[in-house]
Amino acid sequence: MLAHRMSAGVLLLLAGACASGGSEPRASQTDPAVAPVVRVLLACGPGPFRLRGTTTGDVTVGAGPRGVRVDGADRGERVHLEGSALVANGLRVRGVVEVLRTEGGLALVNEVPLEAYVAGTLARETYPSWGAEVLRAQAVVTRTYALYEHARRRGQPYDVKATTESQVYGGMDAESEVVVRATDDTRGEYLAFEGEPILAVYHSAAGGETEGAEEVWTERLPYLRPVSVEGEEASPDTYWRAVVSREELARIATNLGRPVGSVREARIEERSPAGRVRSVRIVGTGGEAVVAAALLRAALGENVLKSTLFEIHPGRDERSQDFVFVGSGRGHGVGMSQWGARAMAERGAGYREILEHFYPGTTLRRVREGGA
Repeated sequence: MLAHRMSAGVLLLLAGACASGGSEPRASQTDPAVAPVVRVLLACGPGPFRLRGTTTGDVTVGAGPRGVRVDGADRGERVHLEGSALVANGLRVRGVVEVLRTEGGLALVNEVPLEAYVAGTLARETYPSWGAEVLRAQAVVTRTYALYEHARRRGQPYDVKATTESQVYGGMDAESEVVVRATDDTRGEYLAFEGEPILAVYHSAAGGETEGAEEVWTERLPYLRPVSVEGEEASPDTYWRAVVSREELARIATNLGRPVGSVREARIEERSPAGRVRSVRIVGTGGEAVVAAALLRAALGENVLKSTLFEIHPGRDERSQDFVFVGSGRGHGVGMSQWGARAMAERGAGYREILEHFYPGTTLRRVREGGA
């Protein structure tokens, strides 16, 4: 039985801040001997928010002059919601929901046991139909990422967000029999390097080779090195193209403080050893600008430039106002390729072999139950 099968939830009303941490890869950490409670930021904003307990019904929480208000009344520091599950920001969740007063209003934080967090996240980050070994690998990676962030953000009001900024958390509604089984099969297992949980990042498809961490987060990590990836051809993002207008490139250069006038040319300036684009040179009638590929991808949208593994081609003819970006893969390319993991499993690899391939030099460790 999973540790998340609890009988009641508690709504805590405390003062705090909806602080946001950076994405730096290195932090002072210690090997977790005991599985922690993971603090998941469900929502943050001016409110009000609706919450529901299975026995207490709906309540409205809002920001008051002296803290948090419940149904229009100041309720002190603690209010309890009875029942086996809570609904907060549209999610049915286990554990505890904490409402924090922030400068911008309120933050809703779900304090949930580690294994419940894994079970509530797996199906939102991979396909359950991909099989047991892929799910087990993803369970270990999901758990490791939560442990890393828990240690990195010690003393802050939350560990992870419930969105793609961390890992997508679906709460109780994301649980299923195969997800619970994969969580149980790997219960407590996490990846460690030199005794610490690693930054267990992952992406959809690598396009044939993963990237080193230093190309994304500037710091070299020995367990996040380029490795070859085979069998990603089934991914819908093995090959993609995006059409970008000259006007759009000019706008991006201007927004970055490097106006170039009317764009005449866009070309690859530099690539990483793994072949991904580091920077693009935009040449115009009023000057030139070298733009980091990561900034260009963020400006155009990650659904437009699906990765930084691409080529740039001019439009159909000399009169065309477009550039065509032709690329492969999806995501930042660091760590485990999920489509690559699927291909390895189909070739007979177990989850430990998958993890060893994508996170070289790491070891599997296990936390024990209990603790906070």
